[in-house]
Amino acid sequence: MLPSVVVMEMNTTHQASGPVIRTAGLTRHFTRNKQTIEAVRGLDLEVAAGELVAFLGPNGAGKSTTLRMLTTLIAPTAGTATVAGFDVVRDRAAVRRSIGYVGQGNAAGHQYRGRDEIMCQARAHGLSRRDARTRTEELLEAFDLTEHADRPVAQLSGGQRRRLDVAIGLVQEPPILFLDEPSTGLDPQNRVNLQEQVRRLNAELGTTIVLTTHYLEEADALAGRVIVIDHGQVIADDRAAALKSALGDLVAMDFASADAARAAAERADRIEGAQVSVTGSHVALRAAFGRDAAPGLVADLAAAGTPVTRIEVVGPTLDDVFLDLTGRSLRETSTTTSTEGAAA
Repeated sequence: MLPSVVVMEMNTTHQASGPVIRTAGLTRHFTRNKQTIEAVRGLDLEVAAGELVAFLGPNGAGKSTTLRMLTTLIAPTAGTATVAGFDVVRDRAAVRRSIGYVGQGNAAGHQYRGRDEIMCQARAHGLSRRDARTRTEELLEAFDLTEHADRPVAQLSGGQRRRLDVAIGLVQEPPILFLDEPSTGLDPQNRVNLQEQVRRLNAELGTTIVLTTHYLEEADALAGRVIVIDHGQVIADDRAAALKSALGDLVAMDFASADAARAAAERADRIEGAQVSVTGSHVALRAAFGRDAAPGLVADLAAAGTPVTRIEVVGPTLDDVFLDLTGRSLRETSTTTSTEGAAA
């Protein structure tokens, strides 16, 4: 378990019941080269206390811009947002007391020691020197940084720096934590380690966590809820399992000839809700519970004189969901130029 923590006293007098994050028509425009860029367009969102939500989308989709508005770093062009019951424009200080935020860049000064950076943050959040020292050691231990704490940040590995960033974001034990692309630049092992820390924070401390990512596997593994964003708009919002289940399994079949494939496609098209396509002697069928339907379909085709020569059943991925929604692969779009970075 994560170690016990020092809890800061926060002003919660004006906090409202209900969702801890709520937006209505949240919009942000930027101007670049005399052109208006719609980074976020009319975002309506509610996040309940204790949720672990992933904003999934390609670079430039509006994920980071949304987080920057919710954390008061930039003001909305239009619309409203409240975090922990506080308006992100009118009550910026109250919002900041209620949250932790880990941006894409390194939070610590490269020439400072990690221990000193956490201590400074703790003191800035109002902890006494004694409590700040205790909190610092707790966080160093929790993120496996104790033996590296007295080294300059510049000498830490990428994974160690990223864990230090998260530790700094947790100094005041925020009830709400925002993580912007937390795993970017990490090697696979450090990515898995950081994901485990995020899960523990959510499960053991009940921290509400909102993270952005373009890593399909990260969103799938971490989040109880995935919000798919593209071109500044929400195009899907549900549990990862539900998003994939709605799309269905892919059943790929090969046949001895193109004529056999066409005949098989006609029979396969009888499966309720199936999407069937034929390319030469290959038939692709997408259907909910396609995995369960495949054995009966193979038997039916054999009895009809069009036996399957090869079959492969593949479960849907979040990339398949994105492709179905947009006609583009998320893996391909994640390498495009980032509108958010350019506009920031």
